[in-house]
Amino acid sequence: MKKIILPVDFSKHSEYALETAAALAKKHNSQLIVMNMLELSESFLSSSDSERQNEMLFMLASANKTFEAFLDKDYLENVDVVPMIKHHKVLKEVDEVAKAEGADLIIMGSRGHSNHDGIFTGSNTEKVVRYSETPVLVVKGKDTNIDFDNVVLATDFSEESIPAFKKASKLLSELANNTSLLHVNTPSATKFRSTHEIESQVHNFLDKADANEWADKINFVADYTIEDGILNHSNRTGAKAIAMTTHGRKGLSHFFGGSISEDVANHATLPVLTFKM
Repeated sequence: MKKIILPVDFSKHSEYALETAAALAKKHNSQLIVMNMLELSESFLSSSDSERQNEMLFMLASANKTFEAFLDKDYLENVDVVPMIKHHKVLKEVDEVAKAEGADLIIMGSRGHSNHDGIFTGSNTEKVVRYSETPVLVVKGKDTNIDFDNVVLATDFSEESIPAFKKASKLLSELANNTSLLHVNTPSATKFRSTHEIESQVHNFLDKADANEWADKINFVADYTIEDGILNHSNRTGAKAIAMTTHGRKGLSHFFGGSISEDVANHATLPVLTFKM
């Protein structure tokens, strides 16, 4: 893992994410690119008005000063940190930077939907999860345990998810000591499948993904919703993190036809790692 992208808004949730990112960067000898996004409009940036220009320079100088103070942390010692200020608060730009830099991982702090200030509200984390082609790790609090001894990787075993599954397998082989697969069966008339149907799909999935070594690491659970199944199983088995494949589609057509990956990222207390199909 060569590069990690971390967007920050200088809140305490930024600091939680920064500490986690620093621990991962040290462990994997990765460069850590720390982004701050200012909310400056195109008209503001292109204005020739001297008063506006002076105001913009003041804002940039202020952001740089805040950045320096924010990155003055003992735990960043010996970490290759690259600060980056972007002029727009456009969250899909996080993934654009990740692609341009060839980053392996984006880390986001999140406070869920309880508060609505800063970039780390649940809705904004959802946007990064939705748009990002780069894997996204969402962290919720001050927990720098990055060993990830037990990770649950939730998937629907569809052929469409095979590329995302392969990407997840590769990254989790670096990050996690042990990963198991999870499939949630729900009572929905459109999603419920018999044991025979599930086993047949899993067999086909593992064959096409060339991943038969996962055959004895699969858990099947039944619950009223996929989100409940993932969260309940993870809590019951003492998981240290949740990983998910996600469609990342716009509108209402997200993971498994709903917004499950975003909901889990918001409501889980564990770190959540998402991989876009």
